[in-house]
Order: sequence, then structure tokens, then C-alpha cells
Amino acid sequence: MRHPLRSIVLFCVLALCLPAGWADAAGPDTTPAQAASGSPAGKTAGQTLYVPCYSHIYHGIKTMPIDLTITLSVRNTDPKRSITVTLVEYYDTAGKPIRSYLTAPAKLGPLMTAEYIVGQTDSKGGSGANFLVRWTADQPACPPLAEAVMIGTSSQQGISFTSRGFPIGSD
Repeated sequence: MRHPLRSIVLFCVLALCLPAGWADAAGPDTTPAQAASGSPAGKTAGQTLYVPCYSHIYHGIKTMPIDLTITLSVRNTDPKRSITVTLVEYYDTAGKPIRSYLTAPAKLGPLMTAEYIVGQTDSKGGSGANFLVRWTADQPACPPLAEAVMIGTSSQQGISFTSRGFPIGSD
């Protein structure tokens, strides 16, 4: 026998977990990231993405940093259209540019992925490092997924986590 109170509580918890306005902004086949781009079905002809990352994090009482390897993965999520990545720049905690990864635009075919690496011994970025990724397309395309994967080990302790980028402007 079902308890009506349990169903009501479950419904309320699920309703609180949905991002505000998500159901209104997105169609049934639109992801939240696509809805954020502001064009029909989430497609756009270009964006600048901000991707937070960490070249190290602290453990203990903020006295012992663990250096991390960062892999920036830029994934073309469009199954039919190519996109062109025109900028991949790495910044430190103070917002100063450290490195530009592209010498020429990089074309990503449908469902193709490009990766950019910051080595574990490169701690210049700090705990507030980030990437800017700019992309364009000849026709509106599904926005790419830009994700930083951080991994590191120290003694017998290991850590890994991810961080997703989000649009900060349309190009």
C-alpha cells in the first residue's frame, strides 16, 4: 500500500532539484546547455565558453597542495555539423593569460573531440585557473561540451573530478 505523504514529499524534493526556469526554457529534446544558448533547439553559430579548472587544490588545513593534471576536452556535440575552435587560452587565478593552445583554428567534425593538456608539474594556474574556448560554425550547430578533467596523486592519496564550461558570450 502506498503512502500519499511519501509521494508528495518525493514530488516536492524532485521539483526543488530542477533548475529554476529549466522546464520553461527548454523543449523536450533540448539540454539545459543548449537552452542557455538562446537560439531555437539550442543551436548557435558560435560562443565563448568559460571552463573553470584547478592546477592544484589544498587538503588538510590549506597547507598542503596536491598538484593536478588538467585535460581540457572540447567535444563537438553536433551529429551533423562541423565547428571550428578559434581560441583556447589558459588563465591563472589572477586572470592573467598563461598560454594559448592554438596557432591556427581547429576544425572539429561531427562528434569529434579535441584535448588540451596542462601537466601535473605546471602549477602556474593555481586553484582558480580557467580556460576560455571560442568556437564558430558556418551554420547554427549544437554547442560543444567543454569539460576540464583534473587528476592528481600524492603519496597514497589520489583525487579526480571534472568541471564543465558554460557560455559567457555569443560570437
